[in-house]
Amino acid sequence: MKLIYTCFFMLCIFLFVMPAQAESVAENNALPEHFRFDENYYTVYGGPDLSATLVGDDEFYRGDSVVLNINLMNKGVITGFRSETDGDDLDTLEQKLQQAEMSYESQRTTAIGVVAVLTSLDPAIDVKSGPQEAGTLASGDETSSPVKFNIEISENAHAGEYPMLLSLYYGYQKNIEVSGDDETDLGITNMDVGIWYDVGSQNITFPIYVKDAAEFEVVNVSSHLVAGEEGMLYVTYTNIGEEVAEDATVRISAADPFSTTDDQAYLGTLEPGDSAVAIFKLKVDDTAIAKPYAINSEVRYDDKDGRSRISDNIKIRTEIVEPKSTGFPIRNAFALIGAVVVIAAGSYFAYRRFGSEEKGEE
Repeated sequence: MKLIYTCFFMLCIFLFVMPAQAESVAENNALPEHFRFDENYYTVYGGPDLSATLVGDDEFYRGDSVVLNINLMNKGVITGFRSETDGDDLDTLEQKLQQAEMSYESQRTTAIGVVAVLTSLDPAIDVKSGPQEAGTLASGDETSSPVKFNIEISENAHAGEYPMLLSLYYGYQKNIEVSGDDETDLGITNMDVGIWYDVGSQNITFPIYVKDAAEFEVVNVSSHLVAGEEGMLYVTYTNIGEEVAEDATVRISAADPFSTTDDQAYLGTLEPGDSAVAIFKLKVDDTAIAKPYAINSEVRYDDKDGRSRISDNIKIRTEIVEPKSTGFPIRNAFALIGAVVVIAAGSYFAYRRFGSEEKGEE
């Protein structure tokens, strides 16, 4: 999309109508038809020279969505010129035309219809804004208000410098040719001014910075959670960031099938690389299914400047397990006792019967 906007801009470089009759614009990089360089009085060197300054802060935290304000200034100058005629051979009309051409040539340093395109040179920075218009800047002028670009910094961005590429596109006056019929006290009669415009571009690279910050990761989880019971959850957090986290406290968001009245735990001060264990007591719903679960948590802490900050969401992965068998089930004991009673009764009656028969025979 950026390329489409840029190409559209390039194709729409327009012809300015001067006080005299202006005509012609470069087409397909070819010279305008009316240009006859045997009548061109000057070749002028120089042109627009745009600079960019980031207004405001250039340091941000990972995960930030911010607006970059960029001020543009045109420092273009005429660096030289070359006469294309022998001044001694010019008549009065040609001398006047020569002077008129030089006055127009001074506008060569104006950047017309500036369009700015910002690109990140690192995938950790995402530019959300498309091309921005900055207007026309004569030499010495700067934008009346900064051009603005929305950017997002990845949660996974490392602390350090990130280069940004600002591409600037503009039209500028490449050459001038003047002609006229006669020179009078009132000036040159029927003077035509032929203006050849071209497209210029500049690339400016500037850095933004991602600040050092604390960052947390769950490195170990220990628990024994059973449906219908209360259990303990032990979670080890490590500061994997570049900055100390002072007075860190972790808070969990217990959702079905978990509930708790103990949703916070104190971690203390964690230097980069330090770890601490948070302990929570959880109640598991009676109808909970034995399977893995994830519990959301976040760490609130003070940074090195004393400002309170909250980490991104950190997942705690745990599970509900089947209850362990604690002995021979009571229902099985009753069944066994019943079976023993039945067998004993059967043996007793069998003994009485067969024992009586044997006595009778005797």
